Amino acid sequence: MNHFLLSLVCLATSLAASSASADVKLTRLDDRVRVEIGGQLFTEYIFKGASRPYCYPVLIADGTSLVRDFPQKQTPGEETDHPHQRALMFVHGSVNGIDFWNEGTAGPKLPKGRTEHDGLLETIDGATGVLRTRNRWVAPDGRLIATDETTLRFRGTADARQLDYEVTIHALPDVPLVLGDSKEGAMAIRVAQWMTLPHKYKGQLTPGSGHILTAADHQDTDAWGKRAAWCDYYAPRNGKTYGVAIFDHPQNLRHPTWWMARDYGLLAANPFGQHEFEPEQKHPRGKGDHTIPAGGSLTLRYRFHFHEGDPAAAGIAGHFAAYAAGQ
Repeated sequence: MNHFLLSLVCLATSLAASSASADVKLTRLDDRVRVEIGGQLFTEYIFKGASRPYCYPVLIADGTSLVRDFPQKQTPGEETDHPHQRALMFVHGSVNGIDFWNEGTAGPKLPKGRTEHDGLLETIDGATGVLRTRNRWVAPDGRLIATDETTLRFRGTADARQLDYEVTIHALPDVPLVLGDSKEGAMAIRVAQWMTLPHKYKGQLTPGSGHILTAADHQDTDAWGKRAAWCDYYAPRNGKTYGVAIFDHPQNLRHPTWWMARDYGLLAANPFGQHEFEPEQKHPRGKGDHTIPAGGSLTLRYRFHFHEGDPAAAGIAGHFAAYAAGQ
């Protein structure tokens, strides 16, 4: 490890040590798991009532919500586009020709699949809360396409929250699984309306004070389709700045990943959409396909770091270095 990287890791470690972690409590309910940090709601992992499991709401340490309410509930003044973009989720738009990202008539003319909850495997309280779950990926006709085992780890301090999201996708024993070249995916969050950049909605310009920054210094709308180790979406609100950074684990497929970073509030890490993210390279369609052999698996890992301050003030580069070093 070079001296610069080591210093970043040491900085992140010292910052973490100076702000003691709060205990995490997970409560199992009929349709969700409630996650509290230091006695305050952080999020709920909701596994019934939609075409995929998702986390909603997502609250920073002071209680500010960093995700859009729609479609979970109607909030005055909030845009209602892309109802399939639930707050925080892992899904992909082309899996053996089935679209698990879009719903209804949205997106490409592919049959729309469902990610169905298949059981809670484990919940653990403590300084780091752990939730392990199993899902079935099902086609519209009921055929099983794939399965996954997903682990979420939660932790928090006085001014930040972290969610580590690890998903292992399993191909069926007798059928390869093709995760197709599509920009529609995969590890995603839809940020709150007030965090967005200026953008158009229903043909009208919507103002916005948000910003996007990647580890490779792509900024705002230039971040879309670019590759970087992390990407941060942030904005001011009531005299403070808040943000969410997603870290792409160095061992992930095709690290550093491409970013589906939209001015209207979507941020997604997508290692599969190479053809669409790099049009200037004139890749053949399918360049970004990844095939899991029959009986095989693929594990992807990400960290969400919810923070106060802009990326520099929040020490995002240092926090990523710590994540990359296994902390």
